Amino acid sequence: MSHDRYENPLVARYASREMTALWSDDRKFRTWRTLWVALAEAEAELGLEIAPAQIAELKAHVDDIDFEGAANYERKLRHDVMAHVHAYGDVCPTARPIIHLGATSCYVTDNTDLILIHEGLQMIAARLAAVIDRLAAFASQQRATACLAFTHLQPAQPTTVGKRACLWAYDLVQDLEEIERRAAGLKARSVKGTTGTQASFLELFAGDHEKVRRLERRVAEKIGFDRTYAVTGQTYSRKVDSQVLDALSGVAQSAHKAATDVRILSHRKEIEEPFEKDQIGSSAMAYKRNPMRSERICALARYVMSLPANAAATLATQWMERTLDDSANRRITIPQAFLGVDAILQLYQNVVEGLVVYPRVISKHLQAELPFMATENILMAAVAAGGDRQDLHERIRQHSVAAGRVVKEEGGENDLLARLASDPAFANVNLTEQLDANKFVGRAPEQVDEFVAEVVEPIRSRYRDSLATAAEVRV
Repeated sequence: MSHDRYENPLVARYASREMTALWSDDRKFRTWRTLWVALAEAEAELGLEIAPAQIAELKAHVDDIDFEGAANYERKLRHDVMAHVHAYGDVCPTARPIIHLGATSCYVTDNTDLILIHEGLQMIAARLAAVIDRLAAFASQQRATACLAFTHLQPAQPTTVGKRACLWAYDLVQDLEEIERRAAGLKARSVKGTTGTQASFLELFAGDHEKVRRLERRVAEKIGFDRTYAVTGQTYSRKVDSQVLDALSGVAQSAHKAATDVRILSHRKEIEEPFEKDQIGSSAMAYKRNPMRSERICALARYVMSLPANAAATLATQWMERTLDDSANRRITIPQAFLGVDAILQLYQNVVEGLVVYPRVISKHLQAELPFMATENILMAAVAAGGDRQDLHERIRQHSVAAGRVVKEEGGENDLLARLASDPAFANVNLTEQLDANKFVGRAPEQVDEFVAEVVEPIRSRYRDSLATAAEVRV
């Protein structure tokens, strides 16, 4: 790494080596050459005068790219595709005349982007499945651990730690469905020509429309697609990029929500993310155990969530058949959206694998609020024991107000239970029995079991080979 110039932190610090390799110059330009091979092969198969030796020469030099030579050409020509055409031609002198035959620049640039996007979506899907798997395991482990739920960030009817983890997982399940849908829906641009009319290929094949149609299908198949976009301008519609970045933003949104929950629970000392033996929480406050990984998830997610606005604006401003103001923007936004989500999911997996639950703190917080939540059950039990419902309701109201005053104004403990116990109107009610937290969580434990069996297990089955992937957290 160079220390005298800016390095992108997504590459240097956060994203995996696999994802950074996917968006590297080496992978991009090797794919360009693979596309030139596919075009030459298909054109030869359909009757153009391209010799087997020329194709063999192209294949032999797909990987030996002279990056410095290509850069020199680009400085001279001010055109990246033609720079690489010349660099390829330097090592393939026999094939030089037929490289890029009939094609426009977007033949290599757009088809390469579609190939990389497709592979990137598959990588994201596998990482999503791994996080879902870990969340499901955590949820099953904590399926019956009763805890306070919160609405409006105020204590509400109890849930369980496991059920809350299912909420996090289900957001990711829906993201996975969208990522899979976008991956399955990708098509090849294939050979569409300079403005999408295929005029140059029609000229090459002497006006034979059927051969041009067959060329388009054959090239698409050779580069891994079974379909092509029905119509294009010079580029495939930037609607595709917008939809992909929206899907990636959805993953970031889900991760941000869950990481924020972990940060709040860490503040309450109920759940903590992993904290390593030598980890320092603060350079000044030595006692600190900051939820820095969850905070990093939120930071990266916020960035990824901002990127769809770029894709939307790029789509909206593609005048007529194409303008070049998409190029520099897409070089940044598309790879960085994938790198960002890749980093987020690795962090997410790492956090979930190391979550620490503090049941006693959870129980303490729950018991502090439970007397208020149990008042309806207490009221019904007292009525069943022969009391007057309206009189009992008023007594509970007065005791609750008094207990609330002790908590809020005096900083004391919730003494509602003691107040009710000393009231003769509730003498025949087993108050302790009414405060069993398990009575208030409804079907939360069963919902965890059903969610894991019905929703997560099919995902585990589909992604079984990738679930063992370790999270690579470099800093």
